[in-house]
Amino acid sequence: MEITVLGCWAPYPRAGGACSGYLIRGGGQNILLEAGNGSLSRLMGFLDFRRLDAVIISHLHPDHYLDLFPLRHAIEGARRDGSRAGPLKLILPAMPVQKFQVLEGYKKAFETTPVEGLPLEQSLSGTPVRRLDLGKLSIRFVPAKHSLPGYAISFTGAGKLVFSGDTAWTEELVEIARGADLFLSEASGQDQDAGYLGDVHLTARQAGETARRAGVRQLLLTHFWPEYDPDLLVQQAGKSFDGPVLAVREGGTYRVVPGL
Repeated sequence: MEITVLGCWAPYPRAGGACSGYLIRGGGQNILLEAGNGSLSRLMGFLDFRRLDAVIISHLHPDHYLDLFPLRHAIEGARRDGSRAGPLKLILPAMPVQKFQVLEGYKKAFETTPVEGLPLEQSLSGTPVRRLDLGKLSIRFVPAKHSLPGYAISFTGAGKLVFSGDTAWTEELVEIARGADLFLSEASGQDQDAGYLGDVHLTARQAGETARRAGVRQLLLTHFWPEYDPDLLVQQAGKSFDGPVLAVREGGTYRVVPGL
């Protein structure tokens, strides 16, 4: 399994950059995780959009889903000209209801499933999770702590990849990240921003602390305020996590290696 970073900036991109978007390839699947503004153009530098098997959106803030609208036109056009047979699986939160209903209405492009409609199970610690199986990938969702309903998401196949989504620290985040080979975590601010970010985002140091508590093998930082130096965020994350820490680079591909 591997993940390619299409965009990593929030809530707006640097010049020439893109907001949240990641291409996950593994288990026989090509999955677009998040579709922030600019991510579709970047995707097509790595994969023909017709070859996507699914799109998963953690929450419905614009910097995480806006490129679903141009993707809708691309899929509909491909179905008209016969270069794609069916709609694209789209998995996303059902709230805010108005946003969900708009996207659900694009039935020629998307086969839409709300995360809340997925089968419910419980982890060993009692944390409720939603489950989705795609190809050889087992995907789990746990609620995030954010200003909109959202989820942290794990992908288990050849190794375990966990994406924090946008969230403040929670026990559920630690649980879903436990033992991950690669933990892709938001690092929305520096230490000085802890009060401002409050109950909606992680600072880089908090991302490191989450990684330490979860016993992850490698930490990848993402979701950067465009005015900040990601290398400084790496330094702050390293104050609380003594494993490997990297700031993602747009266009970079990172392998999920079991037992790294």
